Amino acid sequence: MKLKMKKLVSLGLVSAMALTMLAGCGNSNGATNDTSSSKNQESKAAGDVKIGVLVQDVSGEEALGFRAYYEDYVADQYGVTFTYTDELKDAASEKSAIEKFASQGYQAVISLSSNDRALQIETCEENQIYYAVAAGNIDDDQFEQYKSNEYFLGQVGPSMQTEYEAGVDMGKFFADKGIKTAGIYGAFIPNPMHVYRVAGVLSGLGLAYDGSTEEDEVVGKLFANQGVDASKISGDIKIVSYLQGYGDTTTDELNAAIQAAPDAFISVGMATTFFTQQLNAAGIEFSDIDSFTKSNGEAISEGKLVYLAGKYSSSVGPAFALVMNAVNGNVIRDAEGNAVSISQNYQVATDEATFDEFFKTDNGDNPIYNKETLDTIIGDSVTCDDITKLVESK
Repeated sequence: MKLKMKKLVSLGLVSAMALTMLAGCGNSNGATNDTSSSKNQESKAAGDVKIGVLVQDVSGEEALGFRAYYEDYVADQYGVTFTYTDELKDAASEKSAIEKFASQGYQAVISLSSNDRALQIETCEENQIYYAVAAGNIDDDQFEQYKSNEYFLGQVGPSMQTEYEAGVDMGKFFADKGIKTAGIYGAFIPNPMHVYRVAGVLSGLGLAYDGSTEEDEVVGKLFANQGVDASKISGDIKIVSYLQGYGDTTTDELNAAIQAAPDAFISVGMATTFFTQQLNAAGIEFSDIDSFTKSNGEAISEGKLVYLAGKYSSSVGPAFALVMNAVNGNVIRDAEGNAVSISQNYQVATDEATFDEFFKTDNGDNPIYNKETLDTIIGDSVTCDDITKLVESK
C-alpha cells in the first residue's frame, strides 16, 4: 500500500510539473509558446557542425545502438560530424577529451559518460563549448548547481525516479512469477542510475536492505556501501549471489552465481553484453535494462532473456536537437531560464512479439526520431514546450 501511495504522489507531482512546464518554456530568441510556425520550418543546414561524444561504454548493446543512430543516420541526414572518444575510464580522461574537442574547433559535446559530469560541465564552460547529456540525467543536486550555466544545454533521458521505477517493475515481474531465489548484477554501482535501479529491484522483490524499505534510505545506504552487501538483504526471496562491475574476477563470480542455481538472474544493465551466452547455457532466466537491438532480440527469441526494459536507439535524438539549436543561435531554456531537463520512459518487452514491435519501429531508414520528427524541434522558433511535448509523446 505504501508503494502504491508513493506512486500516486509521484504521478501527481509529475502532472503538476508537466502543467507548469506547459505554462511556459522559452528560448534565447524570446519566442512565445505559440510555435505553430516552427512546425513547418526547415531546419538550418548543419554545414561544418562538429560534435564530440563522450563514451564510457564502447561495446554494450545500448551504446552501439546509440552510436549507429548518430553516425549512420543523423550524420547523413544533417551533414554533421560526430567524433566518439575511446572508453573513458575516469574524470581526467573526460576532461582531456573535452579539451581536445575544443582545441579542434568542435562546437559541442554530448555526454554518454558519467565519471564526473560536474567536471565535464565546468570544462565545457572553460572552453566555451556547449554541453548536453543524452540517455540519462545527472543527479538532482548537481542539476540545481549547474542548471543556469550558459553552456549546459540540458539533459534528456530517464530521471533517477524513472530508473528506480524501472527497477521496481522488473523486480515485481519476477516476484509475481513466484521465484524463491535470485542473483543480482548491480552493473557499475556507484553510477547513480545503477544505484537507483538496484534499489528499485529490491523494492519490487519485496525485500529490505539493512532494515530499510524506503527509497531514499535504501539509495543512501547503497551509495554508502558502494554496492550491495547480500547479508543485509532480508525478505521472502533469497538473494543467493550478487556481483557488480567487470574485471579479472567477474568470470569466477558469474560461475559462482550460476552454481547457486537461482530461479532468476536480475541485471540492472550490461548483462546482455557480458553474460548472455553463459546464462543461456545454464538455462537461467534473466533480465536487463538496455536497448532494443538485434542481439537482444535473439536473446529473447532464442535464449533465456525474459524481461528487457529498453530505450529506443534513437532516443538520443532530442539531445542532438538541443545542440543543433544552440549552435544555430537558439539556446533552448525552460520557463525559468535554466537548462532543459526532460525524463524519458523505458519500454518493456517480455516476449518476442513485443520486442519486435519496438525494434522494427526504431530501426532502418525511419527511426522513431527520424529527420522529419527532429525537424519539428530544430529551428529558430522552437521552445522547450515543443521538445518536451514530443519526448513525452514517444
